[in-house]
Amino acid sequence: MPTSHKYQINEIMELVVLTNPKKILDIGIGFGKYGYLSREYLDIGVGGGDEDYNFNKSQIDGIEVFTEYITPLHNIIYNHIYNKNALEVLPALKIKYDLILVIDVLEHFTYDDGMKILEECKKAGRNVIISTPKDIGDQGDIFDNDFETHLFQWKKKHFNIFPNKFFISNEYSIICYAGEDVN
Repeated sequence: MPTSHKYQINEIMELVVLTNPKKILDIGIGFGKYGYLSREYLDIGVGGGDEDYNFNKSQIDGIEVFTEYITPLHNIIYNHIYNKNALEVLPALKIKYDLILVIDVLEHFTYDDGMKILEECKKAGRNVIISTPKDIGDQGDIFDNDFETHLFQWKKKHFNIFPNKFFISNEYSIICYAGEDVN
């Protein structure tokens, strides 16, 4: 689906705001929810006393392999959208991001390809927020998009490639924060 369940938004956005990144990469942007919320809470803020209405303080880039999901709104929210598979984009990046979002994306990759994604995220970003369903169920292509098929059930143990990480409790998802800024 080009979206994810609502029961993880608070946890993920709290991590985003606490990280306060200047450069974000959103992998698998789908509907654009986390790009939009990041733009709102990082650039405009809420209660932070910033009187400057500056909509582009942060650089928010995205990766979306299924071009039919991209709407005019995406082009307002995101500074740049890569319309390719993340496996192609990540190794070619010339920028290091402060935060990479991998929200409800990994389950759409095989184990081997998902591990490649995570390895590339370690190289391309200081920090990574990963969310994946605790139960992926049986999902094939949706909206004529083969990339929506669920291919692998991820567990906490699969994130051991990150030496510095912690998990946020959530009933429906495994939420992992990993990276250089983990204390």
